[in-house]
Amino acid sequence: MEQAILNLQHLTKSFDGKKILDDLSIDIGRNEFVTLLGPSGCGKTTTLRIIGGFAAPDEGKVIFEGKDITNLSPDKRHINTVFQKYSLFSHMSVGENIAFGLKIQKVSKSEIKNRVEELIELVGLKGMEKRYPNQLSGGQRQRVWIAMALAQKTGLLFLDEPTTYLDISHQLDILYLLRRLNRENGVTIVMVLHDLNHAIMFSDYLVAIKDGMLHSAGTPQEVITQQALREIFDVEAEVITHP
Repeated sequence: MEQAILNLQHLTKSFDGKKILDDLSIDIGRNEFVTLLGPSGCGKTTTLRIIGGFAAPDEGKVIFEGKDITNLSPDKRHINTVFQKYSLFSHMSVGENIAFGLKIQKVSKSEIKNRVEELIELVGLKGMEKRYPNQLSGGQRQRVWIAMALAQKTGLLFLDEPTTYLDISHQLDILYLLRRLNRENGVTIVMVLHDLNHAIMFSDYLVAIKDGMLHSAGTPQEVITQQALREIFDVEAEVITHP
């Protein structure tokens, strides 16, 4: 793993007396594509929510670039998270949706224009700037959300099952886009994904979680040979070459 950009240290979290995370520690390497894996309810989304500042751990710390951000609000973390249930402003065009956060930050009009044009090109939506959400496919709407997250110029992007509700062709489109952002633009990607084969195919590093605890971590080639991962998914996975 590359030099760590994010360290999760001994995270513990309970809801209604049920422990969701149990002493979970993970290091995320800079410029890597990392996927969190595990069965439903294992704590993957809770982990993302704690990283993003949308939930607080009962115990443990979140360290970002050497700084303890455990108690910082989401807007002060410089970390962008795209959750599974995403929505766009229906009365705004693609360009206006992407520009929205920049306007709130009082970025100059010329910079907003340039940044929106750059992002539309980056996520493959050129020519769709004036379309509205109801004129877009599910995959195109997800691309707009990714562009909105990247508008903040973060080098770290978290996504909670970004391919859910998409057909297979759109799933692959989004995953190839994320891979390109990682490889060509140096964006560190941390993703929750339910599809084991896609995780193996696109990720540099896999983190397998079960019952809120870390069970396996390493490259796809390393992790899928570990009995713990096979037990979690009850499958025999084959290594798929990276795209």
